[in-house]
Amino acid sequence: MSWRSARARLDTRASPYAFVAPFFLVFAVFGAFPLVYTFWVSLHDWQLVGTNEWAGLANYRELLTDSYFWNALLNTLGMFVLMTVPQLLLALALAQVLNRRLRMRMLFRVGVLIPNITSIAAVGIIFGLIFARDFGFANWLLSTIGIDAIDWRENRFASWVAISVMVDWRWTGYNALILLAALQSVPRSLYESAAMDGASAWRQFWSITVPMLRPTLIFVTIVATIGGIQLFTEPLLFNSGSNAIAGGTTRQFQTIAMYLVEQAFTGQEFGYAAAVAWVLFVIIAVVSAINLVLLRRIKAAD
Repeated sequence: MSWRSARARLDTRASPYAFVAPFFLVFAVFGAFPLVYTFWVSLHDWQLVGTNEWAGLANYRELLTDSYFWNALLNTLGMFVLMTVPQLLLALALAQVLNRRLRMRMLFRVGVLIPNITSIAAVGIIFGLIFARDFGFANWLLSTIGIDAIDWRENRFASWVAISVMVDWRWTGYNALILLAALQSVPRSLYESAAMDGASAWRQFWSITVPMLRPTLIFVTIVATIGGIQLFTEPLLFNSGSNAIAGGTTRQFQTIAMYLVEQAFTGQEFGYAAAVAWVLFVIIAVVSAINLVLLRRIKAAD
C-alpha cells in the first residue's frame, strides 16, 4: 500500500513536468541552442572552411562604426513605424466593421485573409508594377491630382512608403481577424448598458472595446514589432536590380535582416553577421518591452 501511495505521489508531482517537457526540449534544440551558438560565433572571425580565430568583442566594436549598419537600422526603424502604426489602426477599424451584422459577413471575413495567403512572390511582382516609375498605377493616381511622378525605388522615403503599403496590405487582414475573435468575446450587455446611459459610439469604443481588447492588442503589437524589425522579403522583392540584397543603389531601403544576409552569404563574414543577428535580437527585445510598458501604462491610466 505504501508503494502504491508513493507511486501516486510521484505521479502527481512528476506528471505536470512530463506534459510540458516536450515544449522545453523543442525550445532548447531549436531556440536556446541556436541563440547561444550564434553569440559564440559572433565572438570569432568565423570561416566555413579553415580555422576560426577568437575575436572577442571586435565584431561588435566594428559594428558601432559601420555606416552601412546604421543606415540599415534607420531604414528598418523608419519602415517599422510607417507600417506598424497604420496596420494596427486599420486592423482595429476593420475588426469593428466585420463584427457588425453585415450581409455575406462570412465572405468578407474570409476575404480579408486572402492577402495573407497570397504568394509573397506574386505580391512583390504586383506591387513592383504598382509603384513603377514610368507606368505605375500609383504615379498615375498622383498625376490625376497634379503631383509629378515619383521614383519609388530611388527616393528613400518613397521606398519606405511603398514597402510599408505592401506589408500592410498583406498583414492587416490577419491582425483584423485576431482582433475580431477578441471582439466577439466582449459581452453585448456592456454596450447595451452604455447606450442606455447615453454613451456615444466613440465613447463606447474607448471605454469598453479598447480596454477589453488590451491583451489581444498587446499580442498583435508584439507580433507586428517582431515582424517589422525582421523585415526582409518585401524590400528584397521590391528591388528589381541585380544586387537586390543591397536594398537599392544607395542602400536606401536595406533593412538589418538584409544587411545580415549580405554579410553572411555575400561577404562570407559569418562572425560579423552573427554579431548583427544578436544586435537585431536585442533591438526586438527592447522595442517589444517598450510597447508592453506603454500599453500597461495606458491601462493603469484608465
